[in-house]
Amino acid sequence: MKQLKYIYIAISILLTSCMASNTYKQPSLNIPNKYRYESNSSLPTQNTLGHQPNLFFKNKALLQLLDSAFQKNSDLLIAMQNIALTEKNLSTVKLNYLPELQSQITGNKTKASKNSLEGLSVENLASNNFSFSAILSWDIDIWKKLQNEKKEALADYLRTNEACKVVQTRLVSDVAKGYYNLLMLDKQLNIAKRSKELSDSTLQIMKIQYRVGDANILGVKQVEAQLEENKILISQIQQSISTQESALNVLCGKYASTISRQWDEIDEFYSIPAEGYPASMLANRSDIKAAELSLQAANARVGIQQVAMYPSINISISGGLNSLTTSNWFSIPSSLFGTITGGITHPIFNRKRLRMLYEQALIEREKEVVTFRQAVLVGFAQVSDALKTKEEVEKQFIFALNREKALRYNISAIQVLYTMGAANYLDIITVQSSYLEASLETARLSNERLIATIDLYIALGGGWK
Repeated sequence: MKQLKYIYIAISILLTSCMASNTYKQPSLNIPNKYRYESNSSLPTQNTLGHQPNLFFKNKALLQLLDSAFQKNSDLLIAMQNIALTEKNLSTVKLNYLPELQSQITGNKTKASKNSLEGLSVENLASNNFSFSAILSWDIDIWKKLQNEKKEALADYLRTNEACKVVQTRLVSDVAKGYYNLLMLDKQLNIAKRSKELSDSTLQIMKIQYRVGDANILGVKQVEAQLEENKILISQIQQSISTQESALNVLCGKYASTISRQWDEIDEFYSIPAEGYPASMLANRSDIKAAELSLQAANARVGIQQVAMYPSINISISGGLNSLTTSNWFSIPSSLFGTITGGITHPIFNRKRLRMLYEQALIEREKEVVTFRQAVLVGFAQVSDALKTKEEVEKQFIFALNREKALRYNISAIQVLYTMGAANYLDIITVQSSYLEASLETARLSNERLIATIDLYIALGGGWK
């Protein structure tokens, strides 16, 4: 009895020493307390952005486009199918916890040789054997291999979900930016048309003055050239509008058609804080979550490869009916039989290869650690850049408004000066061209303000539902 006790203790110590320990622990990130360019006096705010686009965007036409994109976008549909595949894989891994049960029906007829030992010992050389059996086999998961396989499958499933959210986020960004780009192009088209009307009006005045001798042909031709330049600009903007509409339709899974659009609100977005975003909000980013889940899956694979080098224990139970004749096959209990077997297998010659696979898994895990940290670094930089861009674009927009306002005054003043003979046609062309350029720039920066806000929303992890 003492020997059995010592053997039991030795086996317990062996099992304990071989137990795979690969519990996941998040790598140290050392994230700063605040983003670059963020004011020291700003207080951290709660995540008021949310993830739902309808909690961020107010424009109803844009929200309808986003709904269509969520339902029909090809990239998103493929991402959802990937989720379905990983879900099936997770379900398959869960089944590995169950014992394997097989049923078998066999029948055979044997005729022995007369000169064999069996032929010399029996009169009837032919024999029959019929059996029906059920075999229950179970691999005992003492090293938590199945548990690690489940962790890997679950991490892959969750990562695929986060990858789908990444696609959704990118889709929201692309659709929203494309939509507001269309609105900007509409503004620029109206500006170009007004400039064309202004050039046309100036041309008519120049022609009248030319007929009465108050202007020369050079001035008339110069204004005609300016008018043609306006026509070129209008054509280019209309071409850009058509291209942008086609791109938006593709994103929304529709054939090329006119995009319905309008300004719904003075402020296109729900109220968000100007600053004060805690770095913990980076955890809301789907790409960062996906990177960490890839690391967790790699960590689980390390455990799987580690336990592959350990012994495996299998228990098999079989039982059923066996008879030499079919008439006695179902004679119970005479035809009943049963067998219980257990075994331990341990890799010996294959151990070096398994060791190499384990070391490869360790390297893959370290690669995922670097990828995860890089995702956090990129996310932190994107939020910092989005905050700075939003701040600077607001300044640029104010400067552009002031410039446009000053040049708008020049438009009225130059007409008066020209009729009084205090200005020539070159002054008119210069003022009109400058005003057109300033108006187009103001429209562009107005759109950049919207884009900067969208970029901040996306950088902080919004954009999916």
